[in-house]
Amino acid sequence: MQRYESLPRQFYLQDLAAITGRVCELRVNPHQAEADRAARSWFNQISVYDDRKKSKFLNYGKFDLFAALSFPDADCMHLETCLMFFFWAFSTDDLSDEGDLQSKPDEVQAGHNISVSVYTNPDGPRPQYPYAAMLYDLLTRFRGTSTIGAYRRFRFIKAFEEWSDSQVAQSRNRSQDRMPSVDEFILMRRATIGGALVEAMVEYSLDLDLPDVVFENPIIKAMSDATTDLMTWPNDLCSFNKEQADGDYQNLVFCIMHERDVGLQEAINILTDMLNQRVDDYLKFKSELPSFGADVDAELARYLHALENFTQGTVLWYYLSPRYFRGVDVTNRENLVVPLFERGAF
Repeated sequence: MQRYESLPRQFYLQDLAAITGRVCELRVNPHQAEADRAARSWFNQISVYDDRKKSKFLNYGKFDLFAALSFPDADCMHLETCLMFFFWAFSTDDLSDEGDLQSKPDEVQAGHNISVSVYTNPDGPRPQYPYAAMLYDLLTRFRGTSTIGAYRRFRFIKAFEEWSDSQVAQSRNRSQDRMPSVDEFILMRRATIGGALVEAMVEYSLDLDLPDVVFENPIIKAMSDATTDLMTWPNDLCSFNKEQADGDYQNLVFCIMHERDVGLQEAINILTDMLNQRVDDYLKFKSELPSFGADVDAELARYLHALENFTQGTVLWYYLSPRYFRGVDVTNRENLVVPLFERGAF
C-alpha cells in the first residue's frame, strides 16, 4: 500500500452524529456508574492484559459511557451484561485488529475455535483461554434472562459465528495486503462490526420477545442493514486516523480511495454523502413497515427505537472516546479539523 504512505497533514469531518441524528434519538442510562463498577470487577479477574495495558484499555475506551448511551432503557443488571459484552468484544477485536494476531488468520481462527466450544458444549468447564472465558461468562448471564428468540433460537450464536468468520477474513486480507472492493468491504464490515451481535444484545437488554418471522421479513432485513451501516460508516470515518497510524488499510475510506482513485478528503466526502443517503434509505424502509399484529408491532416498535438509540449512542461515543480522537478538541463537531496522526502514534 505504498501509495498511502503520503497523506495530507489534516482532513475535515462533518458532524456525523447530526447526520444520524435525523432518525436516531440520543438518551443516557442512569445506571452507568453502578454497572461499570460491577463489570470492571469482573474484567479485572480476566488475564487479558497486563496492568498498564488494562488501565489504558478501560480508561481510554470509556466503555461505560458507550453502554449508557447505547442501552438507555436497560436496568442495572442488563446494563452490566451489556458492558461485559463490550469488554469482551473490543478486547477480542483488538487482538486481530492491532494485537499479535493482526495478520495471522490461522491463529485468529484457532482462538475462535476455542470460543465455539463455549456454546457447542455449554455444560463443559470454563475455558482457560481468556477470550473464551469471557464469552463463557457472558453467555451464562445471557441464558439467564434472554428470550427464546434472542438466544435459544440462536440469533446471538449465529451472529457470533458470522462475526468470528469476518475477523478471520479481515486478518487474511491484512496478511495478503489485499484491498477489497467497496461493495465487498461494506458486506464484510457489517459482520466485523458485529451488527447482528448488537441486535441480539438490544433484544436481550429489554427482554424483548420477537418471533423469527419478524427478522425474516425483507423490510426488517433492509432496516437492519441500514442501521448497521449507520454505525459502521461513521466508525470508519472516525477510526481512519488511528488505523492509518497503525498501518492498517482495512477501512472503507481507503477502499474508496483505491477503487475511485481519489484523495483522502474526497473519499471522506464521498462516504459522508453515502451516510446521508443511508439515513434516507432507513426512513423509506421505516415508512414501509408491515404489520405483524398488535402485540408484535408493539414489541417491534420498542426494538427499533432501542436500535436507533444504540446507533446514535455509538456514533457519539466515537467522538467522545480518546480511542479515535486523542488530543483533538471535538467540542464543535461541525467541519472538524483532524490533524493526521504520525505513524506509530498509538
